[in-house]
Amino acid sequence: MTALESQMPPVAYAGLGDIRMAYYESGPREGIPVILCHGFPEIAFSWRHQLRALGAAGRWAVAPDQRGYGLTGGPTAVEAYDIEHLTDDLCRLLDHLEVEKAIFCGHDWGGLVVWQMFPRHPDRVAGVIGVNTPFTPRPPADPISIMRRRFGDEMYIVDFQTPGRADAVLASDVGKAMGFFMRKPPEGAPPASGGLRGSVLSAEGGKGEPTFALVKMLETYDPASDPRETFLTDAEMAAFVETFERTGFTGGINWYRNLTRNWERSASIPDRVDAPSLMIMAEKDAVLPPSAADGMESWAPDLEKVLIRGSGHWTQQEKPAEVNAAILDWLGRRFPAKRH
Repeated sequence: MTALESQMPPVAYAGLGDIRMAYYESGPREGIPVILCHGFPEIAFSWRHQLRALGAAGRWAVAPDQRGYGLTGGPTAVEAYDIEHLTDDLCRLLDHLEVEKAIFCGHDWGGLVVWQMFPRHPDRVAGVIGVNTPFTPRPPADPISIMRRRFGDEMYIVDFQTPGRADAVLASDVGKAMGFFMRKPPEGAPPASGGLRGSVLSAEGGKGEPTFALVKMLETYDPASDPRETFLTDAEMAAFVETFERTGFTGGINWYRNLTRNWERSASIPDRVDAPSLMIMAEKDAVLPPSAADGMESWAPDLEKVLIRGSGHWTQQEKPAEVNAAILDWLGRRFPAKRH
């Protein structure tokens, strides 16, 4: 039995039109479900700790393999991975589950998607939980153009725009790629600052030194000389590696390839989340540091923040007990479970 099979509930499927979404469900089917949305390069398995904790607490939790990932897969057209499709998928998942509203919880790219649920589908949103990823208002210009000017062509999100290039580098040695990603911060790393959010929101400034050059770093990466610790067991790592060896990375990278399209089509979408919201920040996430959530109250006025100390980017897997405690505390106060 694989780690995925032993640590996850049985897989179920929802027909959503152009995709058949795989999802994993825990807890009793009552109350408001918590929909757990993964990031890149992850799958629903990333939420295994939260599925167990929420289910044990009597909360209904659902973690899908999202469009382009895992057992869900998806179309070949790049445009099929824009934010409209990604948010519509979650609405259709609620239709399949026969519920009107949910609490949407997202990490990394999943966080970007769940913060867009209220502006686009306010009638389906009871609450929002961001893990590492803050709400980001619409930039003043095309975000790819901003990132290219500020960081150069080797910056990973800019590099991802080239068809096939990053896909091939990551897929050439999936074990090496996932070993590069799934690590804790270096021992003794200070709290993170900087990150991407402020740079993307501002169209000011000229091109700087190339940074976040992920594809270039992967091409020269030597796992044997990496001092960072992993937070996965060998079996857990195998669950990720076996999945991406089967699917490749193109589905997930296509989410990035729609950033310009998303920006172009979002001028009329309000920058507002008028739902109870929780922002879980990671002290040592170099890409999405706690400072990325500064000022979020301007767009999400009913907001609480929790800082997870010592965590890098993969917070719900690095510090599951702390993340579970933060989620359950907030749920208990803002969405009390019905007593029988």
